[in-house]
Amino acid sequence: MPDDQRFSWTRFRETPIIGILRGLAPSVCTRIAGVCADTGYYTLEVTMNTRGAEGIIATLRNRFPQLNVGAGTVCNLEDYERALAAGAQFIVTPVLDEEVILGAVAEDIPVFPGAYTPTEIYRAWSLGGSAVKVFPAGQLGPGYLRDVAGPLGEVRLLPTGGVDRDNIRSYFEAGAYGVGMGSGLLDKEMIKDEDYRALRQHFADVRSRIEDLL
Repeated sequence: MPDDQRFSWTRFRETPIIGILRGLAPSVCTRIAGVCADTGYYTLEVTMNTRGAEGIIATLRNRFPQLNVGAGTVCNLEDYERALAAGAQFIVTPVLDEEVILGAVAEDIPVFPGAYTPTEIYRAWSLGGSAVKVFPAGQLGPGYLRDVAGPLGEVRLLPTGGVDRDNIRSYFEAGAYGVGMGSGLLDKEMIKDEDYRALRQHFADVRSRIEDLL
């Protein structure tokens, strides 16, 4: 992949939030990507269990070159190969699949493997994970992240699952490198009502909660 088409860590760090597109129609994903581009959210994940995921990834890569567009819910090498063929710039897994991690590392593709226990988290990191998706984070909350970050301070932690506007700051204060957000960012009612003006404001509100920590 040419350097100008690779994942941009600089853009990710500007707003270290991965918006998770799951189960949405292609046209809706395109509208949401437009809102992201307009509001400084540069990283979007399309889950591979979304109908037409590969086409959505390809479309977003083509229409929004300023965004990082990746694939989520990558559970095995077959998913991984399909995601890369569609143009995914990064890979997110819900589980610790060592073959996927090693494949991405070998091809210099950022990979955020899913893990839960300290042992899984450390294993994912030691295999070369770019950051470790702590999932489902909402089950134990920011306190768990803080406890893990104590002995594993060098590990980039990316809590996902249950992160929302009201608790996002607590996760960053607990040591999060970034977060993954589905419905906590992509408000279902706003999307259902096609109220993208309200969604823009919601995005701005979420980011404002962590602005001084970035």
